[in-house]
Amino acid sequence: MSLKATVTKKGAILLGAYVACDAFNEGRPLRVVTHAHYDHTLGLKQSLKKCEAVVMTQATRDLIEVLKGSTFLASGNVKTLEYKEPFTYEDERLILHYVDHILGAAQVLLEDAEGTRILYTSDFRLHKTPVIDADILVLEATYGNPSRVRPFKSMVEGMLVSLVEQGLREGPVYVFGYHGKLQEVMQILNDAKVEVPFIVPERVFHVSKVCEKHGMRLGGCLLSSDEDARVMLRKSVPCVALYHMGSHRYVGKGALRIRVSGWEFRRPCRKIAENEYIVALSDHSDFNELLQYVKKSNPDLVITDNFRNGDAVTLAKEVQRRLNITAKPLPP
Repeated sequence: MSLKATVTKKGAILLGAYVACDAFNEGRPLRVVTHAHYDHTLGLKQSLKKCEAVVMTQATRDLIEVLKGSTFLASGNVKTLEYKEPFTYEDERLILHYVDHILGAAQVLLEDAEGTRILYTSDFRLHKTPVIDADILVLEATYGNPSRVRPFKSMVEGMLVSLVEQGLREGPVYVFGYHGKLQEVMQILNDAKVEVPFIVPERVFHVSKVCEKHGMRLGGCLLSSDEDARVMLRKSVPCVALYHMGSHRYVGKGALRIRVSGWEFRRPCRKIAENEYIVALSDHSDFNELLQYVKKSNPDLVITDNFRNGDAVTLAKEVQRRLNITAKPLPP
């Protein structure tokens, strides 16, 4: 049974006989992209050239076209699937299921000719993610250590809104995060009726437009290159400027600055410098939620993803110790 799923040294999640997820693998005719984050699009150009089909949701396709260019996917056969829409290849059936992570993200269920259910969760947040029954479960391990627990999850959004509102009394507030999470921040603030302009650089702007196209409620946003936006920032007019995490060293000096990060476990909001805070907004399950997923899915075997960032070795040991389910990290 263990040969029906593995994780390669190049990060490909291999399911059944034909499918590679989230990295290229020579000889696999199908490639699945579970979502648009960079560590799940590895070797995508090779897959487009060599695979018979590259499978993803329409929202993931739209995001990749923004992040990698509108012609990037044109070199291959991209097959978009709705959630729960079956796709049959030879004697195996592939189904994408919804997962609460970034827009368009999916968990992958493969059913082989013998009826074995092989599931890859990809990255997920448990709260709104449906748990799928599986015989073999390939599990993300980002927060796979027992110390990676957030008892304060329900407080985070309220703390974020309060901190932003506090900063707006003085002028602009800068928020730094990754694609997907920045749009989640915009939706949280919009839902909380924080009615100020959102100012964003070009790539964040286009990602946001894709998110709105697929139903997210983000409110109005202006390009940071627009004259109106530049005037607002220069004159310290209250607004929220949202930038990719890689920009936090370069912009927003002197204003209230917030980094949204899942790697904060001490408290929902922590001051790290004058006018600078970390808010513990995560789009991954913590350790307890990972165990909850395994328990509800009830597999015979768990494989923890030991290629991507996380703690797969510890998670496998804890699954075996606490749930008495055979578990191993792969690649070794």
